[in-house]
Amino acid sequence: MRSPLHFSPPRLARGLLSPHVLALAGVLSFSATGALAQATLEEIKVQAQHDGQALPAAAAGGQVAKGAGLGLLGQRDALDTPFNITSYTQKLIADQQSATVAAVLENDPSVRFSTNTGHAYENFTIRGLEVNATEVGFNGLYGIAPDAHIPTEMIERVEVLKGPGALLNGMTPGGAVGGVVNVVTKRPTVDDRAQVTTSYASGSQLGVHADVSRRFGPERRLGIRINGSMASGETDIDDQKRRKRLGALALDYQGDRWSLGLDAYSYRSHIANGSPLMVGFATVGRMVAAPDAGLNHFRGMNAEQQSDGAMLRGSVDLSDDWRAYASLGWAEHAYTGMLNGTRGILQADGHTLNTQNYQQYGFTRSWTGDAGLRGRLRTGAVEHELVLSMNQLRQEGGRALNAKGGIPTASYVSDLYNPTYKTVVANESTAYKQERENVITSYALADTLRLADGKLAVTAGLRLQQVQQKMAGYDKQATTPMLGIVARPWGEQLALYGNYIEGLSAGTTVAAGYANAGQTLAPYKTQQLEAGVKWQTADWLHTFSLFQISKPSAISVTTAGVALPSLVEDGEQRNRGAEWTVSGKLAPAWTLLGGISYTQAKQTRTQGGLKDGKDVYGVPRWTANLAAEWAVPAVTGLALSGRMVHTGAQQVNSGNTLQAPAWTRFDAGVRYASRVSGHAVTWRANLQNVFDRQYWAGAFNDNFMTVGAPRTLLLSATVDF
Repeated sequence: MRSPLHFSPPRLARGLLSPHVLALAGVLSFSATGALAQATLEEIKVQAQHDGQALPAAAAGGQVAKGAGLGLLGQRDALDTPFNITSYTQKLIADQQSATVAAVLENDPSVRFSTNTGHAYENFTIRGLEVNATEVGFNGLYGIAPDAHIPTEMIERVEVLKGPGALLNGMTPGGAVGGVVNVVTKRPTVDDRAQVTTSYASGSQLGVHADVSRRFGPERRLGIRINGSMASGETDIDDQKRRKRLGALALDYQGDRWSLGLDAYSYRSHIANGSPLMVGFATVGRMVAAPDAGLNHFRGMNAEQQSDGAMLRGSVDLSDDWRAYASLGWAEHAYTGMLNGTRGILQADGHTLNTQNYQQYGFTRSWTGDAGLRGRLRTGAVEHELVLSMNQLRQEGGRALNAKGGIPTASYVSDLYNPTYKTVVANESTAYKQERENVITSYALADTLRLADGKLAVTAGLRLQQVQQKMAGYDKQATTPMLGIVARPWGEQLALYGNYIEGLSAGTTVAAGYANAGQTLAPYKTQQLEAGVKWQTADWLHTFSLFQISKPSAISVTTAGVALPSLVEDGEQRNRGAEWTVSGKLAPAWTLLGGISYTQAKQTRTQGGLKDGKDVYGVPRWTANLAAEWAVPAVTGLALSGRMVHTGAQQVNSGNTLQAPAWTRFDAGVRYASRVSGHAVTWRANLQNVFDRQYWAGAFNDNFMTVGAPRTLLLSATVDF
């Protein structure tokens, strides 16, 4: 059977989306049209543009936007939103030299990571609840974004909504309920532009990125934007190498009352010779000092991942108040080699017993679509903003197992601080086998009622969700409601908000060994209550929120007279907390971004009540991020920056017998904008983990911890042509 790593889109698309072709096309496009564009740029403007729902403008400081997309509800200003949202801009991404979406999310105090740097996947938590790398939205649709880690060269915004979002975006492929992360891709710009960025990352990772945008036609209605990037070299993990290539294409046509757009990409990533270690503590039952994060415990292991995706979107104004919209998406992902299982179980004598789940192969294919109708009407003194939507995600996937049935290869003894360089390679894999064919379909209706001259807005909505797992015989439905309120009793700058919203996850199909084996449990409904206040001025945006999230789970229960236990939906995790985030200008030369989060995550209903009241592992009580940037008044174009990332103590296991200590990391940066030979040039340098702090970053499984990132130097130069 042919490896899924050899799948390919149709021949024309394959040629257009080649990362090498796109990077070259960007340079050629500049060379051929740059002079003409410069000569006519001041005279030609885009006329009669229809861009659907334009992105909210950047707020003071330019690091976050004044609003974000809310899926079903469309683009909303932050003060008009009954949720805690943050939209990180392309300016922030460029200035911090964030290579992946995970690096952007490091700015958020409510986000922490459950995989470590150098790993093949970037998984994280929001408000203490897991969100996998495969559950990030792509222009509002799930299943389309690049798998494992998402490169930022094609990204305009990274939007984060904290808390469940089943009504807004539908159920994620894996049922994540901690929050919603959506990436907005770059679109053709109003003015023609061309940029080339060269970059360096320690150990010796060299890269180049071209970003070119052009508009054509008498009224410049047709736009094209090309992003191509390549990077290769050693990483900050000893002797590990990474190679990645990206080609991204964006097309749009802006009609008088309609628009049509295409977003497509092709991404390849290859990790060679190793992986960092994830450490298990169950055997030894005590904490030890964290090892050097740059140590390579699994030399010889490789991971290759590829993703191809495309999305067609459009909208048409039916009248001044009503608009129809639709989007269709397709993506294919595949991996080979190392995916997970790079673990070392700490032993009583200080050694580790290393295991590897290697020689893995797998694929996922996704088809998705969304269509809806959005409009306004008035009933008396009440203005209504109505939206009706239908979407569907179809996914199929499978994998090839090694000869040991997919379990890790044979273990070997190593050392946490001086690893043994040994790679145990599994036997050849079996034939590829499709393991899932899932269909997630939903219908949603929402209405925002504006009363009291706009001082009060009430949003109510309902989504009917059907979850089908055809190969497991699973077919269940659930309805998830939402109620949100925004009140502005004291003017436009201050808003009080509250919401009740639910998240949805597929129920468990009970395995053998239980009395109810074969039964499929109903979908799990996670419930959130949240209240907060937002204060926005010309220079600041503050958000303070209180929340409670109750997430159900399956636990084993015994019944008198029945030999086997039953698996039932009777477990629960409850996360309560408070968040404060701030962004904007402290003074004309000072920009701030960050916040503080407090989360109390408790196991409220456990098997036999044995762990009731204990903390959930991997969820620190206190987390804080604070970044500051100073534009040096004495030197035009020079800016200095710093960032502090703090994570409090956290439980390592669900029994709360082991606790990882708190840690704090400091980053620093400098940026200088100048002109060279008539071209704008921006030089950037960022040093992450300035003091090379070694720490246990987070828990990704019961009794397992990851190691924080080592000191990393990032350099780049961007030239505008």
